[in-house]
Amino acid sequence: MSIRVGSRTLRRMGNRALSAWLCLCILPMVCSPIFCSAQTAPRGFSLEQVLSSPFPTNLVASQPAGGRAGRIAWVFAAKGERNVWVADAPNFEARQVTHYTGDDGMPIAALKLTPDGRTIVYARGSESNDAGETADPTSNVEKRTQQVWAADVDQGGRQSGEPRLLGDMGCDEEDCEDIQISPNGEFAVWAAKKQIWIAPISGTDEERDKNKKKEKGEDKDKNKAKALFFARGNNSQPKWSPDGKKIAFRSSRGDHSFVVIYEFGRNTLRYVSPSADRDLYPRWSPDGSQLAFVRMGGKQMKEPLIPQRPQPWAIWVYDVASDAGHEIWKSGAGLDDSLPFLTEEGSFQFAAKNRIVFSSEQDGWNHLYSVATSGGAATLLTPGKFETEDVALSVDKTSVLYSSNQAGADPQDVDRRHLWRVGVEGGTPVALTHGETMEWTPLEIAGKVVCLGSTATTPAMPYVVTASGREMIAKSALPVDFPSAQLVIPKQVIFKAADGWEIHGQLFEPKQSGPRPALIFIHGGSIRQMMLGFHYMDYYHNAYAMNQYLASRGYVVLAVNYRTGIMYGRHFRETVDGGPRGGGEYRDIVAAGKYLQTLPNVNAKRIGLWGGSYGGYLTAMGLAHDSDLFAAGVDLHGVHDWSDFRGEFPVDAPDREDALKLAFQSSPNAAIATWRSPVLLIQGDDDRNVEFSQTVDLLQRLRTQNVHVEQLVFPDEVHGFLMWKSWIRAYGATEEFLGREMK
Repeated sequence: MSIRVGSRTLRRMGNRALSAWLCLCILPMVCSPIFCSAQTAPRGFSLEQVLSSPFPTNLVASQPAGGRAGRIAWVFAAKGERNVWVADAPNFEARQVTHYTGDDGMPIAALKLTPDGRTIVYARGSESNDAGETADPTSNVEKRTQQVWAADVDQGGRQSGEPRLLGDMGCDEEDCEDIQISPNGEFAVWAAKKQIWIAPISGTDEERDKNKKKEKGEDKDKNKAKALFFARGNNSQPKWSPDGKKIAFRSSRGDHSFVVIYEFGRNTLRYVSPSADRDLYPRWSPDGSQLAFVRMGGKQMKEPLIPQRPQPWAIWVYDVASDAGHEIWKSGAGLDDSLPFLTEEGSFQFAAKNRIVFSSEQDGWNHLYSVATSGGAATLLTPGKFETEDVALSVDKTSVLYSSNQAGADPQDVDRRHLWRVGVEGGTPVALTHGETMEWTPLEIAGKVVCLGSTATTPAMPYVVTASGREMIAKSALPVDFPSAQLVIPKQVIFKAADGWEIHGQLFEPKQSGPRPALIFIHGGSIRQMMLGFHYMDYYHNAYAMNQYLASRGYVVLAVNYRTGIMYGRHFRETVDGGPRGGGEYRDIVAAGKYLQTLPNVNAKRIGLWGGSYGGYLTAMGLAHDSDLFAAGVDLHGVHDWSDFRGEFPVDAPDREDALKLAFQSSPNAAIATWRSPVLLIQGDDDRNVEFSQTVDLLQRLRTQNVHVEQLVFPDEVHGFLMWKSWIRAYGATEEFLGREMK
């Protein structure tokens, strides 16, 4: 079940966290929480130090024609300052392009390079909430807008890196925050306000307009972006044809959707093989003569909510010249055959050699396949008991680069990520990286592979893959006092739940001896996996750093990968009684607590919980159901009543009332009567993933039960905190609260 708040799904919990903040108290105190706890803790690194590294995202590349060197670009978020950096092949010496300053809560997303690599285009600002408001946790009195900007990388007619506004984005849908650059590099298109928008990337016309406005005494810049056309429905997923003369996009009409082609110079839209089904993910062939897309059935009315139902799908190829499409591959009809929404948008690629690459879980694992455009049986590209994640085609589109948790020579790699390459027609996958490192987001440029990566003690950074391993890019951007040498290397642990399932976790053990208080960290999502190193998502990169900090403060910390999470097979992730269908994954949290009780360095009466989002939900479940086992907890923006998500329970469902009742029984609120352990509740009140009312309601219930509850509320902050100081304050309060309640 995909739980949504407005247009947001819980599977996005944590997708945009970038932040943390200054050392302040959650309740009136004599001193700050970090200072207070430091009086009795051994000297070591600070929370600010371990959260100080610049987190890289949005790695992109350009490979210009004519033999010019390729270029990569990415976004660094350093203590709340987000800026675009670039590095040129073959040496990949890094330099900063934009120069935004301050912890301003303004994320940078959808980064793109023009094909010649000379200009960056990006969106700045958060997406809109259901009220059309862009988030602003700075308490500024001026209203913000998410906007699209461009900046020149090289010195030219203007200062390098000086941004120019292309137009407003105001994205309010989970799949619309994307920008596509025309093949000639002259125009950018993006989805916003249910239409497709276009703007010229060059600043020439803009500068001319500015000069005219100055002559007329006008002060405000005119927005240069405009809707490219009008089409009914919610239009998204724009893709340029290779010749730049057409744009394919998806037009969602609620219970059905179309793939549509807009051709410049024509006043009519072309609907691609229209049907009463749902079409999505349009992909052009390398020569532009064909268009591939995914087709799944339209929404059926009066469907029961329990149990889960399969979502079969097919791949279609449309011939542009003949205006005819046909099915080339069709999934089975079982649950394992359902469209893998987690990875398909990134995996679905039109490769060379007339092959389509796609993801499927038909054998119970998320694997890559390819099929000929003429149809026939699909070829399994990545066999084995592991799952693939990031996918990119090689420059010539004849091979696939991907990240996975394939074990290789080290069985612990199931809890890491490494890079692999395989031909689009099949063959034996070749490992590009291995060992105790982790890598993700692979790209090929100038004959080399670049990626993002980390280790257990080194935070995420960009790298170039070499024959002997990898070399860090932008090493000078790492803070000189980042405490790598003081961090612990977590151990892979595997224990069994009561029903026999094997559960993986990472154990952080402090350097202090003797029985210690212990904490279970519960990730959000819930379709996430914590790993044996700094995470590839900013939210969990911060959480991994926090677990290191807690270990340095004397806690044994176990990060648990409970059921409904990823990378251990579809049956592990899609449990029949997970979340609002029974909360069955809570069994794994109990198993983690009982495992900790068996460790000689753990005080069995001092085991606590902390987690955010879905992890907040399971933290609350633990405190409500097992206060004898769990002594205290910190619940960050958790779900406390599944039945409050009534928009996810269609009114025409024949079992709606039964589903709502089960959803409530699967929630912490149903067990408030047995909740005794103290808890700290933390949330921003502009949360777009979990309604703030979930915290408001739980707080009143706990007060009625005389449970010791504390709260930390961030006005105008979102689910994944946008400000660095928000993370510092939230984590500082967490450590201070646990120190009082657990030690």
